[in-house]
Amino acid sequence: MDMALPPFMGTSGLLPTGTLLESLIHTSHEISSMENLPSVQMRNVSTMIRRIKLLYSLFDEIQETKCPLPPSSILCLTELFSVIRRVKLLIQGCKDGSSLWGLMQIELVSNQFYVLVKEMGRALDILPLSLLNITADIREQVELLHRQAKRAELFVDAKELRRRDDLLEIMTSNNEKNIKNKGFIDMGRLKEILSSIGLTSPLDYEEEISKLEAEAQKQAGTGGLIVVSNINNLISLVSFSKSIIFTSGENEKIKEDIKQRSALNRYDPSLISQSVLPNIPDEFRCPISLDLMRDPVIVASGHTYDRNSIAQWINSGHHTCPKSGQRLIHMALIPNYTLKSLLHQWCQDNNVPLVESASSSSTDLERSNSKGKLCENAIDHISAMKAAADAVKMTAEFLVGKLAMGSPEIQSQAAYELRLLAKTGMDNRRIIAEAGAIPFLVTLLSSHDPRIQENAVTALLNLSIFDNNKILIMAAGAIDSIIEVLQSGKTMEARENAAATIFSLSMIDDCKVMIGGRPRAIPALVGLLREGTTAGKKDAATALFNLAVYNANKASVVVAGAVPLLIELLMDDKAGITDDALAVLALLLGCREGLEEIRKCRVLVPLLIDLLRFGSAKGKENSITLLLGLCKDGGEEVARRLLINPSSIPSLQSLTTDGSLKARRKADALLRLLNRCCSQSHNPVG
Repeated sequence: MDMALPPFMGTSGLLPTGTLLESLIHTSHEISSMENLPSVQMRNVSTMIRRIKLLYSLFDEIQETKCPLPPSSILCLTELFSVIRRVKLLIQGCKDGSSLWGLMQIELVSNQFYVLVKEMGRALDILPLSLLNITADIREQVELLHRQAKRAELFVDAKELRRRDDLLEIMTSNNEKNIKNKGFIDMGRLKEILSSIGLTSPLDYEEEISKLEAEAQKQAGTGGLIVVSNINNLISLVSFSKSIIFTSGENEKIKEDIKQRSALNRYDPSLISQSVLPNIPDEFRCPISLDLMRDPVIVASGHTYDRNSIAQWINSGHHTCPKSGQRLIHMALIPNYTLKSLLHQWCQDNNVPLVESASSSSTDLERSNSKGKLCENAIDHISAMKAAADAVKMTAEFLVGKLAMGSPEIQSQAAYELRLLAKTGMDNRRIIAEAGAIPFLVTLLSSHDPRIQENAVTALLNLSIFDNNKILIMAAGAIDSIIEVLQSGKTMEARENAAATIFSLSMIDDCKVMIGGRPRAIPALVGLLREGTTAGKKDAATALFNLAVYNANKASVVVAGAVPLLIELLMDDKAGITDDALAVLALLLGCREGLEEIRKCRVLVPLLIDLLRFGSAKGKENSITLLLGLCKDGGEEVARRLLINPSSIPSLQSLTTDGSLKARRKADALLRLLNRCCSQSHNPVG
């Protein structure tokens, strides 16, 4: 969904083409014109639109004046465009996405609005209002917006929180224990909640189901089993609610008909045929047998089946989801408690006996139950917010057991599921580590199976984001195995994720020392810098930067041949790691070996001069750092080359006024140094 930032060019610090300004006006006008605000996050959305309207007035007036923009305003406008673009995506997501899922994610989405408001305030910090040719009214409005953004606090709508909690309470009151006690859903209360988020007609319900299905599809590759199962529970709830709320008259007629048949025929309810049942809602039919489900369970793809039918499917040798054709990454059958509760309620309302398939003693079912036994009753997928920690804990323990004792195929599946689970939050990462996953994942790094190795190193990467896990990974003796994967992994993705893991671990100072002390670590990163994809080169460069922060590692990076590669990457526009390469080179100036190696390159100085003009803010800082370092302590030749380049002095002078604080300070220092050098030749620099 990310949108590319439109390119813009400036001459003499001005904005002649107006591309950036036109993009700001267009995007802010799109937001200001939005109608039919979402039922969830309405206040955050409307407040944000009001702020954007004020900025739209500012941009429109700037364009109408047709006056050149001061150079110092361009950085601010660029930052504002980044914020406004993300505001548009966030509001569009609230409008087009599932209202129920938005309600479940209320705190997360509210925090995203808060973060964007704060970024807007920081961007306005550097807006030079006094230099802009705008009216007093517009200036006052922007100043007011700036103050409000700086004072803004996180807002989570209390009414929406209560609705979310009420919905969770309705759902969690119908877990397996309450089903046995014949606890059923309060439909009146549920209808009120659904109406409050805009579900008032059959079409609204159909659209909501479609949006939830789209969300489940999106989350299937990233959210893991728990998130997809929660969304499927919501789909079941909405589908059932629609069939109850909008067909109540028909239900009464069917119920009466069933009673009459019972009285006339005196049949045994347990022997009732599927053909004489009332119209069964499609969501209650098993996709395999097309009969009424008795014990609905969720498989790894997120789809729901009757336990008996899917058990027979799996035990006959199939390893794919019958409905989607997707390969099942594990064979666990997770009870769908929400759908089971809805089934009980529908059967009671329609006088249909519900015979539990659990009473069946068939061999197929026993085999299936043995496969899913460790997961049975382990995860309550209904209470996503209140029981998430327990769910993750039981899932993690189950998967770690598979890592420890499973076949290679099972180990690969378990490592993949842990990889997904570790991607979705700090609590998950902590719980997985506490379940004992790290030592087993480290062991799997030496696997000859490319899938197992890739999943294991990626799972460790995701786990390492939690700081305490960094220590546990190092304590498990992982570093040598990670370096081995980095150097000669079975797949490029495994090598690149090993580099990213080293970057993550080296955030801790002690780890910088330990990793840098391994003789193969830095050469392996330099090798990936040479051979990797764009993402891999970036991972290698950032890892080298972290390691080079520790002075003793700088010389090792130089000896491994990083300097020529980094300079070559500066000349490669397709590589896309200019800022990362500059940052590493700037660090390597701090050692004698690095300074000597960098000075050998004749093409570097012209490159750096160009980057002073066209580079990013960070790139300009590192370019000026490199030039200043090269000119000091015997760098007269570099200074002379700077003096004869017609672009160098204007670029430095521009930085002294428009650059960051660090860039301004270093540009001043370099100009003074060049002035002294020029004075010796009786030709001072202005």
